[in-house]
Amino acid sequence: MPEEEDLVELKFRLYDGSDIGPIRYSSSATVAMVKERIISEWPKDKKIIPKVANDVKLISGGKILENQKTVAQCRPPFGELPGGAVTMHVVVQPSSAKSKTEKKVEELPKKGCSCTIL
Repeated sequence: MPEEEDLVELKFRLYDGSDIGPIRYSSSATVAMVKERIISEWPKDKKIIPKVANDVKLISGGKILENQKTVAQCRPPFGELPGGAVTMHVVVQPSSAKSKTEKKVEELPKKGCSCTIL
């Protein structure tokens, strides 16, 4: 079992203001592992439910966290409260919805624009 100092307590704020956690993670856990846990803990009564880890984006300190980064690398650089949980925001963007949006943009008719300066 990891030492007490090796654990980081994280809380995840969902789109409607509700939270998942706080949950303790090893500081060596990757963001991808954290996303998988979030999906498994996701409340079943929500309108939007992510299906895979790529449907979820984690935001901490105003930055979107990369899947290969560890929890230790994502800690905020400013002072934390001792014994307090780090809150990360969760954004759900299903990959199927993203591809439909991209397709719609491509299907829009392209209109030309011209200017004449006399």
